[in-house]
Amino acid sequence: MSNMHRIHWFDQRIRGGHYPSSKDLALQFEISRRQAQRDIEYLAVSLRAPLLYIAKYRGYCYEDRTYVLPHLYMTEEEKSVLKFLARKYGEYSSDSPSGVRRVAHLLGRFAGEEGGEDSRRLPFFEADPRLIQISQQLSFAISHRRVVHLHYRHENGQTRENVCPVRLLSQYNADYVAAYGEHGGGRTLYRLDRIENLHITGRIFEQDDGEEVPLTKAGPPGIKPFTARLKLNSELQGDTWHGYKARSTGDGLYDIEFYDADAFLQQLVLGSWQRLESPKWLKTKLQNRCEQILTCLYGEE
Repeated sequence: MSNMHRIHWFDQRIRGGHYPSSKDLALQFEISRRQAQRDIEYLAVSLRAPLLYIAKYRGYCYEDRTYVLPHLYMTEEEKSVLKFLARKYGEYSSDSPSGVRRVAHLLGRFAGEEGGEDSRRLPFFEADPRLIQISQQLSFAISHRRVVHLHYRHENGQTRENVCPVRLLSQYNADYVAAYGEHGGGRTLYRLDRIENLHITGRIFEQDDGEEVPLTKAGPPGIKPFTARLKLNSELQGDTWHGYKARSTGDGLYDIEFYDADAFLQQLVLGSWQRLESPKWLKTKLQNRCEQILTCLYGEE
């Protein structure tokens, strides 16, 4: 297959511990970022590679180091058959649903016919660390029935409101949280990508058993979170700190996992804690944020 030499290169870079990315693949073979992302998607989905994105290195590794690429071989006769089927599906798909068009493109890729940027293609999804973080915090709020303060961006402006989240769901290629107003009202869908920021309050909301909606839990995409070591004022009663997964390391220290650095910095500003042990880059970002706040309060002096 025409993209296998790129996949083999990507595989070797992973095994060499270089954490390759779609940008590296695109630069190496002078292809577009979209094409590189489709190659990575093919490696993960079709070849079942246990790819794991490491945010710290902005690249991929194998979660299971024992994985090996399968040996793929296709005869010219088999390619001819696939090309014929791809062409037939392509002709049929002019007035057909998008599913048929995707089949035509997929057959063409197997046959080694890769189109340009305007060709039909399977969609690919990029894991957004910020959306992962928001989903994780909302999952915590749903399971613990916590009221959430949202800073939300509407089409006609921005609002701040307190809501009672009850379910995460996806509709029309977007992710939503279904929530009720803290003081009553109907259920509203909020798009996760329009949530500017959120804060999980300590208030508990009561949910009518007749209105209870089961939580649809979906693990985050294969992205490894950052970890901050934080000394807290008191021992945690559970395994989370304001919705962030936490693990005790002794002496009041906890390893806190987070995906979105800006959102976590905001929580550090709002939350109560004693000392930030690591990582160093997060301490630097927090120091810069605090200096900006002091400058706004007292000026350059």
